[in-house]
Amino acid sequence: MKEISVNDASAKRGTGSVRRVSISLPEDVFRELDELVADRGLENRSKAIAEMISHFALKRREAQGDGIMAGMISLVYDASKGNLVQQLFELERRYLKEVISSMHVQLEENHRMEVMIVQGPVDTLKRITNHIIACTGVISCKLTLVQPLIPQVHFAGGRSERAVPV
Repeated sequence: MKEISVNDASAKRGTGSVRRVSISLPEDVFRELDELVADRGLENRSKAIAEMISHFALKRREAQGDGIMAGMISLVYDASKGNLVQQLFELERRYLKEVISSMHVQLEENHRMEVMIVQGPVDTLKRITNHIIACTGVISCKLTLVQPLIPQVHFAGGRSERAVPV
């Protein structure tokens, strides 16, 4: 990997140190950046660029599939379909290390909306989502991933503090 030259002037700001870099942009991209900063009400261009890089890195980790990430699985389902509620319960139990918490609300008729807070290897979180999508009665299901900011329960060796025998 080629080393990139950066200004070594670091400053404490917020929760971590900051490194200064310089970039060159085509005029039209520069204008788009300023519009983005204004539209989002950001303090400065650095915040916008840091946000974009963080988003790009998140998508890269998600695509690689082997990193530990946190997120939520949101789903809407018809609770009157077969044994769907029992299937979802068993799925949460099967993936107890990954499903941190879940909550559901009753919608109209027999429909429910459920949110599962999850953390674990991206491939496993995608597998859980695919199991849910395959259940009869699931109307919609989406996995949204974020950086793992909650205390990590998965570690490099695969061991987990919350490990439960299955």
